Amino acid sequence: MKGTLYIVSTPIGNLEDITLRALRILKEVDIIAAEDTRHTQKLLSYYGISKPLISYWGAKEKVKSTQVLERLYSGQSVALVSDAGTPGISDPGTVLIKKAIEEGINVISIPGTSALIAALSVSGLSTHGFTFMGFLPHNKSQRRKVLADLVLETRTLIFYEAPHRILETLSDIEKIFGYRKAAVIKEMSKFFEEIFRDNLPELSQKLKKSTIAGEYVIVVEGRGEEKRLATDDVILEVRSLMKKGIGRKEAVKKVAETYRMSKKELYSKSLNENP
Repeated sequence: MKGTLYIVSTPIGNLEDITLRALRILKEVDIIAAEDTRHTQKLLSYYGISKPLISYWGAKEKVKSTQVLERLYSGQSVALVSDAGTPGISDPGTVLIKKAIEEGINVISIPGTSALIAALSVSGLSTHGFTFMGFLPHNKSQRRKVLADLVLETRTLIFYEAPHRILETLSDIEKIFGYRKAAVIKEMSKFFEEIFRDNLPELSQKLKKSTIAGEYVIVVEGRGEEKRLATDDVILEVRSLMKKGIGRKEAVKKVAETYRMSKKELYSKSLNENP
C-alpha cells in the first residue's frame, strides 16, 4: 500500500504561526522532506519533534523527488515542507507534487500561514480579486516586460522580492504603473516587521530611507475602470497590446472601452507618439 504525501505549511516567521494539525502530522509521518534541513530542525526542536529529515531544495529537487517517491511506494508517509509558507508556492515542491499525483499517490494539503494572503489582508487594497505573480525576473528588461503586460490588470497585484532587488523592482513598478496605491510589507510576522503604505512615488522614497533587509511582499492596486489615465500611461497600454500582435485599431478600441475614453482621440494620440 502506498504512503501519503502531506504538503505542510510552516510559519513564515513567528514559530507560533503553525496549526495544531500541522504539528500532529509532523509528529506522525515517517519522514520529513525539507527545503533546508537545518532551518526545519529549528522548528522541530522548538516543538520537541524528532523525525528523520531529507534535504530537498532547488538543485536537488529532481533527484530527491525520486528518493521520496520510493519511500512513498514502500508505504511510508512523508511531510513535505519548505523553509517558510507552503511548498510549491514560490518554493521547491512542484516537481515532487506533480510526480506523486501522476503516480496515483495520495496528496493531502495541510494549510497554514501564507505570506501573500497575510500581506494582502493588511495592505488596505482591494481583496475582491488578486493576481499573485511570485518573484519577478531578475533581468531588468524581462522584469519590465512582465510588468508592462500587467498594466491592464484590474485586480490587485502581489509580488515577492528579495532585499537586494527591492528598490530596483519598486522603481520599475512605479515607472510602468505610474501613480497607484501600493503597500510593501517587510519581514512579515517577524520581529522587525514593517508595513509601508502610500502611492508608488512616495512609497519608493520611504523604502530608500528604511533599512533594507529581509523578505518583502509588494501589493499594488489594480487599474480601476473608473480611472482616467495620464496620456503616457494610456499610450503605454496601447503599445503593450500592439507588441503582443494586436493591431493599433483593436488595441485602441480595447483600452478606450476599458477606461471609457474616446476611441478617436486615443487613436490620434497613439499616432502622434514616437514608437
